[in-house]
Amino acid sequence: MPPATRRPSAPGFTVYDRRAWSQRPAGPTPVLPSAEGPGEVIGPGEVAEVYGPLRAVLEERMAAGPSPYVVAVAGGVAVGKSTTARLLRGLLSTADRRVELVATDGFLYDNRALVARGLLEKKGFPETYDLDALAACLTELRAGRAPVEIPVYSHERYDVVPGRRHAVGRADVVVVEGLHLLGPGPPAGPALRDLVDFGIYLDAREADVERWFSERLGALRAGVAAEPDSPLQFLVALDDESLAAVARGVWATTNAVNLRRHIEPTREAADLVLEKGPDHAVRRVRLRGA
Repeated sequence: MPPATRRPSAPGFTVYDRRAWSQRPAGPTPVLPSAEGPGEVIGPGEVAEVYGPLRAVLEERMAAGPSPYVVAVAGGVAVGKSTTARLLRGLLSTADRRVELVATDGFLYDNRALVARGLLEKKGFPETYDLDALAACLTELRAGRAPVEIPVYSHERYDVVPGRRHAVGRADVVVVEGLHLLGPGPPAGPALRDLVDFGIYLDAREADVERWFSERLGALRAGVAAEPDSPLQFLVALDDESLAAVARGVWATTNAVNLRRHIEPTREAADLVLEKGPDHAVRRVRLRGA
């Protein structure tokens, strides 16, 4: 096994390989949960070696930070943001600490509005979100106001669910996951990055993320079958080869463009970057202010 490495990165960052990161202090060890998402399982070994030390970093930052404390999980489509966010909620929750989870998909404009604006084919780009409402939500959460009601998005319906809201209660920590949380935000409002206390960016080779997106689209097909009004109904009748062709087309025209133009440029605004390998396992960690 090669020796553990710990070397300087871009200004402000230190890079750890998996072995070196796993040797950082993890602090008092809670019951470490596993987490599972579409095409991804974060097992006990990964949790202990990667997320145990990350939890210790967050504990240290939270002790010196505000309350509520807002942790953002950002990155491209299908990179594993929701799985990581759920895991962090489990790791940070204690008998004396309430942790809430927020997904920013609910702040997408609904399909009717996107069609009217000619933006449906750019769904997921910054301009397809109500960034003013998202910034207002983060501001309310940071202020400790509760409950804060947020819209709910359905991937099976491929749309915001009309009239449905999720009430976020009073919390000590809020874990927020989404594509653009480390970005600039609305033109006339605060930068979203300025409304986040600790930003995590999930990174991987684009070819791997494209494959994960294709796999996720295949898994989504079963759920779409139960939503007769979903614009994605056409997926149900496709064979695997045709579905893979659709995934390649969507990736090339929408997701890859969004990733390169809008999401990857926010990576350097993160406090911590988790670099994943082809199997979703974290291979390297970049920490700011190590």
